[in-house]
Amino acid sequence: MQHIEQSSLVSRSAKWGLLLLTALFVLLPFWITVLGGFKTLGELRVAPLALPRTWDTTAYMDILLSPTTWRMMMNSLIITGFTVSIVLITASMLAFTFSHMKFAGRNYIYSYVILGMMFPGATAILPLFIKVRDLGLLDTYAGVILPQVAFGLAMSVLLFRTFFEQLPKDLFEAALVDGCSYGRFFWTIVMPLSQPILATVGVFILVQSWNNYIFPLIMLNDRAVYPWPLGLMEFRGQYGAEWNRILAYITVTIMPAVAFFLYAQKYIVAGLTGGAVKG
Repeated sequence: MQHIEQSSLVSRSAKWGLLLLTALFVLLPFWITVLGGFKTLGELRVAPLALPRTWDTTAYMDILLSPTTWRMMMNSLIITGFTVSIVLITASMLAFTFSHMKFAGRNYIYSYVILGMMFPGATAILPLFIKVRDLGLLDTYAGVILPQVAFGLAMSVLLFRTFFEQLPKDLFEAALVDGCSYGRFFWTIVMPLSQPILATVGVFILVQSWNNYIFPLIMLNDRAVYPWPLGLMEFRGQYGAEWNRILAYITVTIMPAVAFFLYAQKYIVAGLTGGAVKG
């Protein structure tokens, strides 16, 4: 009995040790980023992990009081908001079609849709740029939103379909018997039951869009429509970079995404585990 208790204690200790190590690995860069905004360049180079000797708020105040920062944040909010909304609506409709409607070639079309998960956006930069240019969408929000939507659909459809297939079949059959159309069933019954997966997909797409650097860099030349990732270029000179200001800028601009993630984390867990077990 004592041997079993000791084994259990060792197992729990190993588990907690692994979890703490993982948390440290994840939180250490965030710790350096937040504290780096309070340091001078010299102190940042000498002691990046240590607490600041003097808490200098100049970098944070300059960024928070700059109209350019808030303009870029608003641009990011517009791009991300439209990207998330379009992906959620389009992917949920596609997934509902694939999971509850039977038609010829359904599995082939579904396989074609999720095939997009195999190709990162960077592999299609040149054809995307040419297509966006031909459509006259350079230096516009749509020129960034549409490629992000296209590359966010595959994973979103996969997650939505997995969740929708776990909904009770009896509910769907009863609605059809009562004369409920597919569209009405989708909007009035399926979507209210899908808050966990909506939050899960929404957070993934939000973080992906909010931190996207390559698409805005290629599609945008007008500083008036720059999102926040392109604002990092403001702190780089010909011979060096103001790393304390860069870290302060990153801290300020990632806070909305972090806050949304913390708010929606219970729905994220429910959405990811909702389709894990059939029954």
